[in-house]
Amino acid sequence: MSALETVEAPGRQLPPSMVERMTLILDAFHATTTRLTLEQVARATHLPRSTAHRILDQLVKLAWLEHTPFGYGLGSRSLKLGDAGDRRSSDLRAEAAPMLHELMVRTGLVVHLAVLDDGEVSYLDKVGGRFAGSVPSRVGGRAPAHSTALGKAMLAWLEAETVDEIVGEALDQSTRSTIGDLSTLHQELHRIRGRGGLAFERGECFTNISCVAAAVRGVDGPIGAISLVGDAQAPLERVAPLVANAARKISHALSPDLAQVVRPRRRPNVEVKEETFSPETMNRLMAVGRDGWL
Repeated sequence: MSALETVEAPGRQLPPSMVERMTLILDAFHATTTRLTLEQVARATHLPRSTAHRILDQLVKLAWLEHTPFGYGLGSRSLKLGDAGDRRSSDLRAEAAPMLHELMVRTGLVVHLAVLDDGEVSYLDKVGGRFAGSVPSRVGGRAPAHSTALGKAMLAWLEAETVDEIVGEALDQSTRSTIGDLSTLHQELHRIRGRGGLAFERGECFTNISCVAAAVRGVDGPIGAISLVGDAQAPLERVAPLVANAARKISHALSPDLAQVVRPRRRPNVEVKEETFSPETMNRLMAVGRDGWL
């Protein structure tokens, strides 16, 4: 009996459902370029060789996998699912691009576009202002969600249990100002919801850097966020309406069915309306600080 066939011994407990066995096999393909032989699949999944072969045949027929002379690899259906996240990011970047440019022109500040990814923010875009060189962020870079205005703006629209799962119990502190525990983080997220979704941070991720951010939301939750970045003393409250309006416009462009009134999941009896600002109000706010509000 070969080493691979020993997995069929009575002492081995196999996953009870076909869905679980299929998932075990698909999980063995860690990248789009992964190629595995039947023996490698059986070894990685601890499934009997005959069982693995039977499921592999079905997955190939349904295009979840493909079979080549070099082994099994991900098929067209799997690759389409993998591309879905890239397409969503591309759609978000395309819709947000003119808004980011307008924010940069009107404020002279650095503008970020980011998404939430496994407890971190991933920067999709960065539009430079006069502070661009002093802001230590880059497209493709990442930062802890709990220490950034971008991350907090997105976390504020998730259920408390989901936030705990995403950020974990141990919150890394990038600076002395970084939120260091879940209780404080939830208090901050509550304040963000009370401001209609506007998140601020001063020196929490990078010393001497401040940000204001708002989430770009879809019908199922946040799909991204945009932020304005200045130095630690910048009165970002004055430009916060611009960020809120830009995020709302992008949200409704990507999700036309998004409701005008958002009901926070942590407090189901309280409604929080989206902040809206007329062009006249925004012009007055910008005029107050023009030529020297930083």
